[in-house]
Amino acid sequence: MGTIDDRATQARFRDLLEDHRKIVFKVANTYARTPEDRADLAQEIVAQGWRAFAKYDPARAFSTWLYRIALNVAISFVRGAAHRDRHSVALDETLHDVADDSEPETDERVRALYRFIDRLDALDRALLLLYLEEKSYREIADILGISETNVATKISRLKQRIRADMAADHS
Repeated sequence: MGTIDDRATQARFRDLLEDHRKIVFKVANTYARTPEDRADLAQEIVAQGWRAFAKYDPARAFSTWLYRIALNVAISFVRGAAHRDRHSVALDETLHDVADDSEPETDERVRALYRFIDRLDALDRALLLLYLEEKSYREIADILGISETNVATKISRLKQRIRADMAADHS
């Protein structure tokens, strides 16, 4: 039986990562402020993924496993950044296609949504990211390690906060 360092395992990890690389970039773009920090965070997510790959259960979705690792690494990154006197983490405008065909720079609603997301704590930001990625409540629960009921409640509250925040921006 081979070790985690054998070529077949490395190739399998590389292939799976290539198929799911958008997860790494979306999480890094959500939690890191500068291009350098995004690159560092993406690299750390991949490194932690590789370290944990021996524990990956192929019976489960790789995307769920990778999201869990990526979000845990990103949340640790944010906590570390807070200790270095960084007060907020900006949302990269390429995170997702919330704006559909509109340009974030010209659509005030999208800018307001980015400002809202920028103020969220790490768990709420992860919840909203996964919700906007159209993950099911079950998938979100698996990724974040919380119950589906908790996911539904938190997302409902986030939607209410978004509506209230958007209404306040227009008054």
